Amino acid sequence: MKKYDKVVKNAAGRLVPTIINGEEHIPYQGVGKYKPTGRKHAPSISSCADYPADGNKTLSSLKEALIKAGLKDGMTISSHHHFRNGDLIAKQVFDIAHEMGVKDLRWYPSASFPCQADLIKYLEDGTINRIEGSMNGPLGKFTSEGKMKGMSILRSHGGRYQAIQDGEVQIDIAIIAAPTADAFGNATGDRGPAACGLLGFALGDSQYADKVIVVTDNLVPFPCIPWQIHGNYVDYVVVVDKVGLPERIVSGTTQITKSPDRLLIAEMTAQFCDEAEIIKDGFSYQAGAGGTALSIGNYFRDILKDRGWKARFIRAGSNKYPVQMLEEGLVDYILDGQTFDLEGVRSMRENAGHVNTSPFTSYNYHGKGNFASMVDVVILGATEVDVDFNANVVTHSDGYLLHGIGGWQNCLFAKTTIIPIPLFRDRMPVILDEVTTLCGPGELIDVIVTERGIAINPLRKDLLEKMKNSSLPIKTIHELKGEAERICGKPEKPALSDEFVSVIKWVDGTVIDAVRKV
Repeated sequence: MKKYDKVVKNAAGRLVPTIINGEEHIPYQGVGKYKPTGRKHAPSISSCADYPADGNKTLSSLKEALIKAGLKDGMTISSHHHFRNGDLIAKQVFDIAHEMGVKDLRWYPSASFPCQADLIKYLEDGTINRIEGSMNGPLGKFTSEGKMKGMSILRSHGGRYQAIQDGEVQIDIAIIAAPTADAFGNATGDRGPAACGLLGFALGDSQYADKVIVVTDNLVPFPCIPWQIHGNYVDYVVVVDKVGLPERIVSGTTQITKSPDRLLIAEMTAQFCDEAEIIKDGFSYQAGAGGTALSIGNYFRDILKDRGWKARFIRAGSNKYPVQMLEEGLVDYILDGQTFDLEGVRSMRENAGHVNTSPFTSYNYHGKGNFASMVDVVILGATEVDVDFNANVVTHSDGYLLHGIGGWQNCLFAKTTIIPIPLFRDRMPVILDEVTTLCGPGELIDVIVTERGIAINPLRKDLLEKMKNSSLPIKTIHELKGEAERICGKPEKPALSDEFVSVIKWVDGTVIDAVRKV
């Protein structure tokens, strides 16, 4: 089977394949242009007659569960990244598949991490045909060098849920690693020895997969309360010694940046939001877990506190900083998408205003609205932006695929989208004529903040008007690009072949760009 065929130019002017791994895909048509028809995908109907009347679905081993689930060649196996670099289960699944001689599996993770680099040997020997999910580090590098047998597909968190819901990806066996579960399959992530917060990334898998296996190291008597995964969706429960490594679940614990340049960028971003009247009593925001984004959130906190205001909600990957704001009464709710440290886990257990969400409620573009577009301001990162405000988050200046999309694309629909980035990294300008890989269209990106100036998208005439008398260094995107090139020189484009190794899906399931082999 060919990896891809039939290359066309999409609405963003990017050459993309439309036949990928033997399946037809729709090229990007523009923001809001593609509207699906038909009905949601559904798994086969089940009968209670096939399940234990006492509710005990436990089996003796993961291998037994995979055999009972019918593991065979060509299946789609899903897993999730709520344990981040502390995951222990995904590798065990493919160890068992390899031992059984199963081949050509499609691995459908919500994201992969360096702890799963050992799976490269199964990509090489054909146990795994391809990965369709965000790739970080070694697995991305392996893909960029054209070594994967099938073609990888990258989707946002919301795009992943959309693909499951629409039947674009039909999961044969979903593996849900859970810090706490009962024998019926109800499961939660906010307690247990390996507590990680929430299990929202696994929600769609539990609802739509043909077979669902919950793996836990903390089996409790029925009912497991609160349940984030419902046992009615679960086929089998397996108890293991350890489901995740707590010291790696909190990998890269979030800390406010100490870099003077990054702190300046954070301060300028907060001042911009203040002068543009984005910050107000009852406003909402989302900021990432990186050092600059956390610093911006801290500035927001100070402004709210000084003026006696309160945010209505923070859309979050939660950590100790929004938790402090919740417990200080500076915000009504944290709407949590994933939990980044143990303070976030504790808060989810203890605070009624700390609410677990999923990609369905917050990010699924094929729903009756989602609350990504209701956020007043979102703070995002990027590896590159260009003079048309397009942005890249998956490849670096050398063309290597080293990051996933996460919820980044879905967040672009906020009322104001701001990307605070350094003007250059390692003497490489970040603002280019054209991004290496298009992940988000410029019409949805409103402001670029660098340590040497702020560029407002010309489409945002309201922001340009509000900031025309600002003391902040408001410049055009071309001025910022020119300044970076005067300091660093004009960067050369990476040496890439004509062969595609991966495609980037837009939030509606269409193909917005393709990644070329390095």
